[in-house]
Amino acid sequence: MNPVSTIAGRWAPRVITVFTAAVFLDSLRFKFTNHPNTQEIFGRLDAWATSFGAPGLFDVTGLFSQYVIGTGELIASSLLIAGMFLPSYRFLQAVGAAIGVAIMSGAISFHLFTPLGVDPNSDGGGLFVAACFVWLGSVSMLILRRKELSLVAGRLSALVRPHMPAAA
Repeated sequence: MNPVSTIAGRWAPRVITVFTAAVFLDSLRFKFTNHPNTQEIFGRLDAWATSFGAPGLFDVTGLFSQYVIGTGELIASSLLIAGMFLPSYRFLQAVGAAIGVAIMSGAISFHLFTPLGVDPNSDGGGLFVAACFVWLGSVSMLILRRKELSLVAGRLSALVRPHMPAAA
């Protein structure tokens, strides 16, 4: 086996985990303290949702509030980190990455397709770029952990599959 691919295969998941978790965990200080930048972003999104009849959707107590999104980011980070340190629970990285893809797909979509735009805080689009890199990292982790992901999917499907009695 090529030593470069072995090194990349060993270190890529760790680098992706550290980067993704760092971005997610860093954002929590804004989301969980109700920082003015967070109020601005979620306020714009809530005004947009109100314009088509869904007031409160992004409000502090809404279904997609900063606290709900922040909690999802905290869970994703925890799963990614736990899977990195506990090799027998590596499948947790696949679950954390799937949550990361879901959250970042939403973030990127709202930046692109709502009045929020790619530069809501006049930071040169840094928040949007970070979301794109985290999305790419999460997708990469899903690819790297595809075997574990299929194992998790198989276990979950077994839970929801109806029990059929054996034919006589």
